[in-house]
Amino acid sequence: MVKINYKDTENQFSEPLSGLEICNQIDKQLADKAIVVCVNGEIRDLSRLIESDSEVEFLTWESPEGKETFWHSAAHMLAEAVQFFYPEAKFGIGPAIDNGFYYDIDFGRNMSFSEDEFKKIEDKMLELSKQKLPFIRKEVRKKDALALFSSKNENYKIELINDLEENQPITLYSQGNFVDLCRGAHLPHTGFVKAVKILKVSGAYWRGDENNKQLTRIYATAFPDKQLLKDYLQLLEEAEKRNHKKIGKELELFTSSELVGKGFPLLLPKGATLRRVLERFVVDEEIKRGYQHVYTPSMARKKIYEISGHWDLYKDGMYPPIIVGGEEMVLRPMSCPHHFMIYADKPHSYRDLPVRIAELASQYRKEQSGEVSGLIRVMTFTLADSHIFCRPDQVAAEFKGAVELIDYAMKCLGIDSQISYRASLRDDAKSKYVDNPEMWEKNEKFLISILDEIGLEYTKATGHAAFYGPKLDIQMKNVYGKEETVFTVQIDFALPERFDLTYVDENGNKQRPLVVHRSSIGSIERTMSYLIEYYAGAFPLWLAPIQVRLLNITDSQLDYTKNVMSTLQQNLIRVEADTRNETVGKKIREGRLQKIPYLVIIGEKEMETNTITVRNRNTGNQATISIDTFIERILKEQNTFALDLNADVD
Repeated sequence: MVKINYKDTENQFSEPLSGLEICNQIDKQLADKAIVVCVNGEIRDLSRLIESDSEVEFLTWESPEGKETFWHSAAHMLAEAVQFFYPEAKFGIGPAIDNGFYYDIDFGRNMSFSEDEFKKIEDKMLELSKQKLPFIRKEVRKKDALALFSSKNENYKIELINDLEENQPITLYSQGNFVDLCRGAHLPHTGFVKAVKILKVSGAYWRGDENNKQLTRIYATAFPDKQLLKDYLQLLEEAEKRNHKKIGKELELFTSSELVGKGFPLLLPKGATLRRVLERFVVDEEIKRGYQHVYTPSMARKKIYEISGHWDLYKDGMYPPIIVGGEEMVLRPMSCPHHFMIYADKPHSYRDLPVRIAELASQYRKEQSGEVSGLIRVMTFTLADSHIFCRPDQVAAEFKGAVELIDYAMKCLGIDSQISYRASLRDDAKSKYVDNPEMWEKNEKFLISILDEIGLEYTKATGHAAFYGPKLDIQMKNVYGKEETVFTVQIDFALPERFDLTYVDENGNKQRPLVVHRSSIGSIERTMSYLIEYYAGAFPLWLAPIQVRLLNITDSQLDYTKNVMSTLQQNLIRVEADTRNETVGKKIREGRLQKIPYLVIIGEKEMETNTITVRNRNTGNQATISIDTFIERILKEQNTFALDLNADVD
């Protein structure tokens, strides 16, 4: 007798059945849509037998796990299609990614793969779909897996197998004429895939190592419905218009240089202005909320990261040590150890806490060259970072205060509707976490209770906690639909112990503080990229690098234009003048392309009446007003962080 609990209802079966057979019996309407089954938290193929009492959930395309399974299965179909036309090709890995999948393939010295081949591969994948080929799982021993892939001269698969433990079970999946090394799970058959599109090809070093051979990475996507693919391609088309790299170039915000290096963007004057506005905003707001801003060096002894645990866990993402005066020094990947040293600089009483230390901290992380992208993923970035040292009875209030600061900043930036919340918890199966089960259980419950008290709507994510404690991740999707963690609030119960941080309680005894790690507006560079894409470069006035552009009609207004510009500058309004010998119509068109909030037209009438004519970027409305009235209105708009333009007379 096998007991299956589904949606809090127990079902009994006289013998083990497959997930699909069980689904057919207890939820027949779902059986045609189910992609995989979750059995006691493990994602499995629907074809596998469920042999013991279990709690199950049947997952469809609508679930994240369903989409991941769908796209990973489509990657196998892509590989089979490629193998059909290029039988000598060798295969690396083909994982699902956000909104699709890729496969790394070695086409050999005399072969290439370009856009000309896209259509025939897509057609072959759809042919495989019509055949409804089952994905068949097989468990083998290591030596048998090696023998199979050796016979096919699949050197990349052999390398992956050799990295596995000797007695570790190895799973193979086959469909049609293709066999792959894979953990699974997969679709029941290829017929689920109704629409496919190869998006692009690029180079990718095998296993992300620049010392290895560069393979051809084929990016693609697939859907269970043609309309879904059509909708996605329309999304991509719109996203390309908003791509921050494209807009950043058009608006002269940032650039790059091969001599400087990939992943090290150069902010141009307008981009530097946007960054400066964000930095001043967050520093001023944090000071209002009791934070003490500091400066700490970008480099420290390697030993400090060995004590914190970062070196053991993250050294692959850190730059190699530099020998300075016989000491191993490293560029910091995070600033928490530096802030701990500031806290430890003097003794603290329970009356002193909380101590809120904040910094716009430059940090350095070694990304793979193929992963860096514009301002989103870079080799060095500036984090609006903070560490709050507090007593246990203060943690809830400080955590709540950090969330309130983030929410306020998101409202001012106009992107509060774009964020979601994730409670990131430990995964017991992973070894990276601090080994203190009692503290983990206590602090995870504490985190959840805080989030519930605040009233946040959140999801839980096992395995995404920091190594030293649970955290709240604030998530945001970019214009391509990819979700990223942009801000975090974390509870740290481990590092104060490692650095022997203390305070003296009311009884004169030494106690350990807890630390709340938080980033208010995250990485400045990444936040800039989101803002560029969200607003498509048409920033609200308070964020706009250039808020006003002056347009004179003829040279006779040059002196008056300069006087207006000086007056605006004295009021800290970011202004520039277009005094070229061009028509005012052309100047207006170019000003609109630069997405400047307000264009100010100056002609003979304005000069004679000591006025200006203001044109609104969004509406095109124009009004002639005094300079003082314009300054008053624009400063009000700026100081209230207004998201809509209203400084003229709409």
